[in-house]
Amino acid sequence: MFPCLPPERISELADEAKAGSEKIITKNGESYVALIDARRLDYYHRLEQEHLHLLLIDDAIKGLDDVAAGRTRDARAVLAQLKHRRSA
Repeated sequence: MFPCLPPERISELADEAKAGSEKIITKNGESYVALIDARRLDYYHRLEQEHLHLLLIDDAIKGLDDVAAGRTRDARAVLAQLKHRRSA
């Protein structure tokens, strides 16, 4: 797995990560991978999903603001106009 780490050291690192101490494994002196508890990884994934949902809600609010301010156009009309320009 990690040729420079003996198996017992990998087990120690895994135990420390399970206890809440995230571990960074380096390669050639630079960060390479992180060893974290599976529950924490699941938490990070949930945070990422929540962040995406918040971004979508923000985009929806901006879209509704555009509609309310009259900054929208009919999609079919715009597509027809673009199609007409391309064929001209």
